[in-house]
Amino acid sequence: MTAAKIKVLCVDDSALIRSLMTEIINSQPDMEVVGTAPDPLVARDLIKRLNPDVLTLDVEMPRMDGLDFLERLMRLRPMPVLMVSSLTERGSEITMRALELGAVDFVTKPKLGIRDGLLEYTHTIADKLRAASRARVRAAAQPAAPTAAGAEPVPMLRSPLLSTEKLIILGASTGGTEAIKEFLMPLPPDSPAVMIVQHMPAGFTRSFAQRLDGLCRITVKEAVHGERVLPGHAYIAPGDSHLLLARSGANYVAHLSQEAPVNRHRPSVDVLFDSAAQHGGKNVIGVILTGMGKDGARGMLRMREAGAYNLAQDEHTCIVVGMPKEAIATGGVHEVVPLPAMTQRVMARLATYGTRAQRV
Repeated sequence: MTAAKIKVLCVDDSALIRSLMTEIINSQPDMEVVGTAPDPLVARDLIKRLNPDVLTLDVEMPRMDGLDFLERLMRLRPMPVLMVSSLTERGSEITMRALELGAVDFVTKPKLGIRDGLLEYTHTIADKLRAASRARVRAAAQPAAPTAAGAEPVPMLRSPLLSTEKLIILGASTGGTEAIKEFLMPLPPDSPAVMIVQHMPAGFTRSFAQRLDGLCRITVKEAVHGERVLPGHAYIAPGDSHLLLARSGANYVAHLSQEAPVNRHRPSVDVLFDSAAQHGGKNVIGVILTGMGKDGARGMLRMREAGAYNLAQDEHTCIVVGMPKEAIATGGVHEVVPLPAMTQRVMARLATYGTRAQRV
């Protein structure tokens, strides 16, 4: 028996984008466009009539703003939404807000050569739609307490050495922007440094870092090549650059690389994890959060073999469980933890370093 195709509704005020998205999606054997809409008001009626599995939604449209529509949709009829975003500063800020409101993921419109550029994204768009169709979508939280549910602040560490010697190395993809926020917000100001790869294109990571920096007790920033990695800071890999942990004398430093994509990603979680295994060893706590694919699984095993202690987000709290599931299957994970408990568990583990419990 043939599996039912993923039904997609495309919402965009550009007839060209609607046509290109239809061409891209209908070229895939497992999905089809069941309808298109030039604005959210038309889309609202088509959703009721066609019952699509996934919605693609432009962020800036006439008659009703894409964010207003998304907020209402996630409150009244939660469903997987893939945002189609402009690669501009305003577009990146709107996209970050869309992810907060419950969009599963986003793709970017090319600035030039829209037809050829968008067709080059065919595999990416198809992968993201498949992941979105399987995503755990939840009704949007009521506006908009920035503190994630359950994110009680974590107490300061007792030993300053823990802050300077230890590192938290984190990877995520689909659903990761909100999961990372929920992980970082409770961290105390003396937290060990956090190095993060979130699959995200160039132009979006700066808005992501700035948004988090305004919410967290630690400093959150895009990583800069060669800078010291300091306690109380989180460093996010810039879009289109690998982030690696390196050493300069006694100090940890951030290293950025333009080497080829790994697992089709730059930045790649595996690249960061491999560098952490090499230069951090037993001083590392590894964390892998929600995301599609297998990026990070091999690197997490290498971290474990080098002495790191690794945690994976549990299936129930993942938007997409692919990356944690692959890391668990590969054997790199010590503990599987629900997202609301992840920060507490990481900090509790840090507090055991140097004790008998840590050596168990």
